[in-house]
Amino acid sequence: MLLDRPISLLRLEGLALLAGSIALYAQLDGTWWWIPALFLVPDLAAIGYLAGTRVGAMAYNAVHATMLPTALGIVGLATDSTTTMLLALIWLFHIGIDRLAGYGLKYPDAFGNTHLGFKGRGTSAQGGPAVTKTNLASVDVS
Repeated sequence: MLLDRPISLLRLEGLALLAGSIALYAQLDGTWWWIPALFLVPDLAAIGYLAGTRVGAMAYNAVHATMLPTALGIVGLATDSTTTMLLALIWLFHIGIDRLAGYGLKYPDAFGNTHLGFKGRGTSAQGGPAVTKTNLASVDVS
């Protein structure tokens, strides 16, 4: 069943986040071309991976957690700045799409190791980590 798997619930949360952010964006009469123009801006945080996986994961997670865009949205509400609120909603939309697609917050050992499971090269056909000589001893066979 769909709801008995935490990964499914987390992806559904991503869908709710992206749907809610788009609905609010429409309610605020946002300029629609801003979405494709700014959609990938949060992914610039991946530049942190040039300094190593630990720094990269910290930079990526800081920008891909909902705390900062939510705080930005609150600032927009407090200052009555529609532009600030729209930017926060685009940011939340980005995070929602990522979560729905299975891209989660990163662990510091590898870019593909996320709180939603492994993503990308080096994963098994079932979506989990590929079994290699270096991680064979840690594979749970129960």
